[in-house]
Amino acid sequence: MLALAALFAFAWVGLAISPRSRQDWALENALTIACVIALALFRNRLPLSRISYTAVFVFLSLHSIGAHYTYSEVPYDEWIQTVTGRSISDVFGLQRNYYDRFVHFSYGVLLVYPIRDILIATADVRGIWSYYLPIAIASSTSLDYEVIEWGAASVFGGDLGVAYLGTQGDVWDAQKDMALAVLGAILSMSLLAMGHVWRRDA
Repeated sequence: MLALAALFAFAWVGLAISPRSRQDWALENALTIACVIALALFRNRLPLSRISYTAVFVFLSLHSIGAHYTYSEVPYDEWIQTVTGRSISDVFGLQRNYYDRFVHFSYGVLLVYPIRDILIATADVRGIWSYYLPIAIASSTSLDYEVIEWGAASVFGGDLGVAYLGTQGDVWDAQKDMALAVLGAILSMSLLAMGHVWRRDA
């Protein structure tokens, strides 16, 4: 955990330097800082598995990249084009920046692991409920985030509100983001359940 914490701190400080929008960066990082503080305060009472700590590290790193560039302007196309000679948008004919959708999907894929660890440790959740409840919580917290995002954008308004929402003109952006988070959570828990069944029957 300490190695991951140090690596994240190093990456976070680097990404805190000259972000595209300092105000948007501050808004995006409010929950990141709260999450890191919670992990530090409860690390002994709610011990997480290595997989869960790694999942949190990967997700927060992805989120920090989005906060640095603003989600709708992360230059992943340029990065991939530098390596492969072609951009994803050109190959698939994409008209928007999909980094935000990728991170919402990653939220579901990755954070169900620490959610499951916490449920097992605090509520002794077992069996099918240990797979279903993490999906339900990932779904509900994804909805909570969209409401927080809408509220913050309404309060701050202007360019900051637009940058923070990052809808890119899609009126169904919030619904699609939540759907991707749920899909990612279902995928992760389904694979984990199948892995447990396979090891039990092996």
